[in-house]
Amino acid sequence: MIKLVLTGVWVCAVTLASVYFSVHLATAPAPAPDESKQSQLELVKGESITVPIVHDGAVSGYFLGKVSFMINKDLVKNASLPLTEMTTDELFTLLVGNKMVDVANMKAFDPQAFRDMIKKDLNQHLGGEYIEQVMLEQLDYLSKEDVKASETGQQKKTGKPVNVVAPQAVKDPATE
Repeated sequence: MIKLVLTGVWVCAVTLASVYFSVHLATAPAPAPDESKQSQLELVKGESITVPIVHDGAVSGYFLGKVSFMINKDLVKNASLPLTEMTTDELFTLLVGNKMVDVANMKAFDPQAFRDMIKKDLNQHLGGEYIEQVMLEQLDYLSKEDVKASETGQQKKTGKPVNVVAPQAVKDPATE
């Protein structure tokens, strides 16, 4: 009988303690949203672009890319930035002019260095630290033969694009 009473007292004590801590944590003040760095950033979704790769005077293939940015809200409040055009220019420069991606050796590609170069160059063109983070949503390569085969309706086993960077979901901080 004493064990039953002690078990009942123990259950009541644990229940009261858990209710107390649940109510205490639920009514704790939330941190101010403006204090976090994430709340100062805004997602700017990029557009899909196609960059032709010229080798020996002829087009040998195409890079398909989509790049998004996290931009500092405070700096871009009153500025109208041509990010789409600047992104396209930057990707053309890096993929065609600097040849950061070697199609023959995809394993040597460093996505972080590619992101850092885009961020550094765009911030330099914009004249400030507007871009906080660069996100590669898509970067694929299609050879000219693959494109021709798909245009004529031929099915080819190797017709899949080569993922230079695996696609990642972009999270909008406004919805979190």
